[in-house]
Amino acid sequence: MLRFRSLGSGSTGNATLVEATSGGRTSRLLIDCGFGLRQLDARLARVGLAACDIDAVFITHEHGDHIGCARALSRRDRIPVWMSEGTWLAAGGRDFEGRLNLARDGASIEIGDIVVQPFTVPHDAREPLQLRCSDGVRSLGVLTDLGHATPHVLARLMGLDALLLEFNHDSDMLAGSTYPPFLKLRVGGNYGHLSNAAAAAIAQAVHHDGLRHVLAAHLSEQNNRPDIVRRAMAEALGASEHEMLTANAAEGSPWLDL
Repeated sequence: MLRFRSLGSGSTGNATLVEATSGGRTSRLLIDCGFGLRQLDARLARVGLAACDIDAVFITHEHGDHIGCARALSRRDRIPVWMSEGTWLAAGGRDFEGRLNLARDGASIEIGDIVVQPFTVPHDAREPLQLRCSDGVRSLGVLTDLGHATPHVLARLMGLDALLLEFNHDSDMLAGSTYPPFLKLRVGGNYGHLSNAAAAAIAQAVHHDGLRHVLAAHLSEQNNRPDIVRRAMAEALGASEHEMLTANAAEGSPWLDL
């Protein structure tokens, strides 16, 4: 069985747990750990887990709200960490005491019963990777922090059972915000973050009868609202707004089973 949940998602920090259970064994992957060590421990404790229960950490890119306490967590709990070489270099190329593993586009990684397939995305980071995760039966896509969906990105999202998808900003709210012009251009650009309309188009493009869950994530607290996101999702997926799920910065999301 494959399941996932967000431990928190937004500009202040992001972390997603993926679990695969087979034959009485559970494998756990933490995708990003963009919080301080104490806060991450508290968020894990809320779901009945500790850092020692995690088999590996995958860092999608070097921005602070994603890489967070990765090195401290790895050193304290001796947890292996995966990231691209570009991410590692952009984060300072620091020592992980032999527990750093380099990932690249298209090269599958096995973490217990979880098979991870990283793929490149257009974002203003050195070598960002997003993920497709599978237990051999079900598959989950994790897609945050990109400015637009390339054909390569869309190809990696086909046939999923679930998708955690960035719905970062409402374009009108961003345009009318107090952000300085350079930041508006960065967030709304081709290497920034997905608008609600762009994310909805992705959801619609990969939607099929077997897609059980779409979880909206990385919502901007200043330039978006959950009700706007749920409306955009419902229109794209042909479903009720009440069925649409959003992760928040404080609590993330509940477990979603695949």
